[in-house]
Amino acid sequence: MGLIVKNNIRKVVKNLDKEGAISSVADEVGTALEMKVEELLDAAIKRAKANGRRTIQARDL
Repeated sequence: MGLIVKNNIRKVVKNLDKEGAISSVADEVGTALEMKVEELLDAAIKRAKANGRRTIQARDL
């Protein structure tokens, strides 16, 4: 799908890791993150449809 950008993952990890213990991010993290995002969006689509809406909202996630 191409929703996740590797460079952005590294930036976010660096910002979240206050201790600086994580020095790199493996390539498969992007693929796994992409799959998780797709699962979240699929569930959100189902929830919006079940509630008679055509718009995904934050509460659907």
